[in-house]
Amino acid sequence: MKIRKVFLQGIAICLVWMTMLTHSLAATEPPAVWRFGLEEIEGSVQDIYAQAFKKKVEDKSQGEVAVDIYSYGMLGESEDLTALTAIGTLQLTHASMGIIGAQVPEMQVFTIPYLFSADDELNQRVLSSNPTLYEILGNALIDQDLRLMTIYLEGDMVWSTNKLIRKPRDFNQFKMRVMNSSLVIETFKLFGAQALPLPYSQVYGSLQARIIEGQSNPIFSIEEMKFYEVTEYLIWSGQQKFTTSVLANQAWYLTLSSAHKRILSETIEELSPYIFEQQTKLNKAQLKTIKKSKPSMTMVTLTKREKAAFKKASDPIRKQYIENAGEAGKRLLEALEADFNNVK
Repeated sequence: MKIRKVFLQGIAICLVWMTMLTHSLAATEPPAVWRFGLEEIEGSVQDIYAQAFKKKVEDKSQGEVAVDIYSYGMLGESEDLTALTAIGTLQLTHASMGIIGAQVPEMQVFTIPYLFSADDELNQRVLSSNPTLYEILGNALIDQDLRLMTIYLEGDMVWSTNKLIRKPRDFNQFKMRVMNSSLVIETFKLFGAQALPLPYSQVYGSLQARIIEGQSNPIFSIEEMKFYEVTEYLIWSGQQKFTTSVLANQAWYLTLSSAHKRILSETIEELSPYIFEQQTKLNKAQLKTIKKSKPSMTMVTLTKREKAAFKKASDPIRKQYIENAGEAGKRLLEALEADFNNVK
């Protein structure tokens, strides 16, 4: 823990000096710098979002604000980005709901299997505008010195495996890499798998070395990280959507001028439909790339009956979420279920 704290402090000092040097050379009166951290590499959904955010903010502010983007790996893992934002080194970051759930249990609601509807347009509307969602998660994050700006979808979580999985018992003793989220780990244990939380950067090598036999991510991620090269099956189970948030440092947000707050809120609102369209296009395009690059890849979509078996196996997760997140978490879950069930 002490080593990690020193590491984060070192990053903070380096970023301050780099920013001062870069922008002092670029202008006599340097712009305000908004540093934005990403959990993904260049060309990813989060990068597409951040690049559009950068352009809009810099255009709207007429040069008063410069947005610096830090892609995955530049500043550590996902947990590091959230920590750096909480202490104000980064002003903004993406934060996957499952990972930040270790700090804010209410955030893990989106890791509950089969929560979402089959209509992604509805899902995105709920994520961008449900008042209970922003009230409960917003209040919980403020206690962590963070401010919830928005939540959006990045696509279906697809299993890429070296074995055909169609029913829970197929996971028996199967080594599955999962994100470091307590509910995700428990979900795959209920399926019968050995759930192994490994850093994103270690997944390819672990698949190649057969340390793990499968993993779960959106299609764009499976393509850009080349996970399909070292697995044989892509399985659409319907279990989960990959959901991310954009968080800001709370103290930084409160110091923004009214004009800069308006630019920030307008940009976030404008990007909601844009990123939904872009992630849909990217996932479709990357699936075509996988099919072209590896024609032998077997694509499987589970039937309703098969999905029902996994849903039944994971039923205890709902109760566990409520135990972890308390009454506020229960109220949030019920509000989301009511909205998502409109078209189920």
